[in-house]
Amino acid sequence: MCMSKNTLTMPLHNTQMLSGNIGCYICKHLNYQSVAKLSYSRLRHLVPKRCMSSQAEDFSSEVETSLQKADTSGKYVAKKSLPKLKEPIVKNFFLGKLERSMLVYPELTKEELDQVNSVVAPIEKLFSEIDSKSIDANAKIPEDVLQQLKDFGLFGLQIPEQYGGLNLSSTAYARVTEVMSTDGSIAVTLAAHQSIGLKGILIAGTEIQKEKYLPKLASGENIAAFCLTEPSSGSDVASIKTRATLSEDGKYWILNGSKIWISNGSIADVFTVFAKTEIKTSEGETQEKITAFIVERAFGGITSGKPEDKLGIRGSNTCEVHFDNTRVPTENVLGEVGNGFKLAMHILNSGRFSMGSGGAGVLKKLINLTAQHAITRSQFGEKLSSFGLIKEKFAKMAISVYAMESMSYLTAHIMDDYLDPDMSIESAVIKIFSSESCWNCVSECLQIMGGAGYTKDLPHERYLRDSRIMQIFEGTNEILRLFVALQGLQFAGRSMKDTFLKLRDPHQNPLLMFKKRFRRSMGKAIIASTEPDLFEEVHLELEKEARILSSCLVSLGMAVEDILPLYGNKVVNEQMKLRRLADIAIDLYAMLACIGRASRSYCIGLKNSDHEVSMFYYFFYYFLSIYCLL
Repeated sequence: MCMSKNTLTMPLHNTQMLSGNIGCYICKHLNYQSVAKLSYSRLRHLVPKRCMSSQAEDFSSEVETSLQKADTSGKYVAKKSLPKLKEPIVKNFFLGKLERSMLVYPELTKEELDQVNSVVAPIEKLFSEIDSKSIDANAKIPEDVLQQLKDFGLFGLQIPEQYGGLNLSSTAYARVTEVMSTDGSIAVTLAAHQSIGLKGILIAGTEIQKEKYLPKLASGENIAAFCLTEPSSGSDVASIKTRATLSEDGKYWILNGSKIWISNGSIADVFTVFAKTEIKTSEGETQEKITAFIVERAFGGITSGKPEDKLGIRGSNTCEVHFDNTRVPTENVLGEVGNGFKLAMHILNSGRFSMGSGGAGVLKKLINLTAQHAITRSQFGEKLSSFGLIKEKFAKMAISVYAMESMSYLTAHIMDDYLDPDMSIESAVIKIFSSESCWNCVSECLQIMGGAGYTKDLPHERYLRDSRIMQIFEGTNEILRLFVALQGLQFAGRSMKDTFLKLRDPHQNPLLMFKKRFRRSMGKAIIASTEPDLFEEVHLELEKEARILSSCLVSLGMAVEDILPLYGNKVVNEQMKLRRLADIAIDLYAMLACIGRASRSYCIGLKNSDHEVSMFYYFFYYFLSIYCLL
């Protein structure tokens, strides 16, 4: 592995070092260093003053105080007494702004790294022994494998220890997801259980509900499922038809309706179900709103359909679930009556960030397998690895994985080290970028393998089938792009409401319009005068790129300044423009994560950090060329 023994960043999987020309190339460019927590005590001694902002210095004492109060039970868990995140990240992009401290990329201390590795090492060994080909062929995870997953505590990774879980932090969970995702069927089964199935209980459950359900869910004795999608409502959650009616004695909700595409639907014991309920408003009117319920299969009236015969993730269980006069006790309402829509969105938003690390785990394994083929296969008297087009494919894949990891672990760090940060947009950004990158990279690996990759003798075709679902579930990428853009525009609209209202009436505000046109006529000069001084947060080698990133942020803010006054509320119908804005925000977040990570590696002198910088350069200028900014 291309890392020094003193590296305090996350290690590569225990794969053999590749040999030959392509091996050296991969060794240099697949320098995966999945990093997590800010370590300011080390940072003061190892990093040039320029690489640490004044805000970070002021903030370091707060972080250290949090660390002193942190759990020391041996597991890398979420911290207490955390500061609040001062500014949103991607939402601020739409104002042309960025909190400078976000460029100070996090890293693990030696102790934290040891704690994470102690959790990950046995899980890696377990997954190396699982027969994924057999699971795919039989379309079922064997009972003995499920029992092993339970024995390792993989059904309760983020459940607090008091309820029998491992209480992993977001960072440690992301690292474990890298390993679990090497088998798509198992990854989906576990994610459906804890990322969405039981997450509602963690987020909105009462103490009584948590004590009743979480211990058995953590041990895997009970399995959870998330029931939201219906035949008539996929992405349009608000149009669900399932209804819950309060019984005459007021003790039960009577649940009727059907849900489709439910992961774990046949094997689940506990369901988080969303249904329409009638509520009284403060004005005395009756309205229909969505409410969430904790529903046990033991309540009766629940039937599961035949498992779906799917293209990929075949070993995971997916089916319809029907509720016929299911009596749900009123104490099983999850959260507040009528607040189910918000809870559903919160649940879905909270789990998407790990798709980046999960996708990276899949690609690392597949790229290594493909590289071994490239350095042994000969064509036209030369090794496949010596051809420029093949090298280019490996380079692009390495850079994609680097970006996926960088975004995932940056986001995980923020979720761990700040108090209840809203990372919904950042998680959606990671999901979009990672799902599409994963699909493209798996396809490229299969292309390098040629005809052999198209057969079931190799895992490439299975990974291709498994990866396709990533662009569909937990919110389609099309819907999430609209979500990213509209949330960003809404934030900008609230922040600059008065200005935008004036810009919509230029005849009454000629001076404001003159200032706006003057700024535009100044072009790059005015951008340079208003851009955030991000260059002060990175290594000197990356100063130019930090300045360009700053100007890109300002340019996005100026575009928003044009679009909102022009379209107003009707901007929701301008889907092509919204997609463009979302793509820019996605790429900017990837650039932010990559420049921070490359700068950190360079500053603390990690082995092969120069190759990280090279990967960042390629990634950065490639996306600039897409937007014609070169």
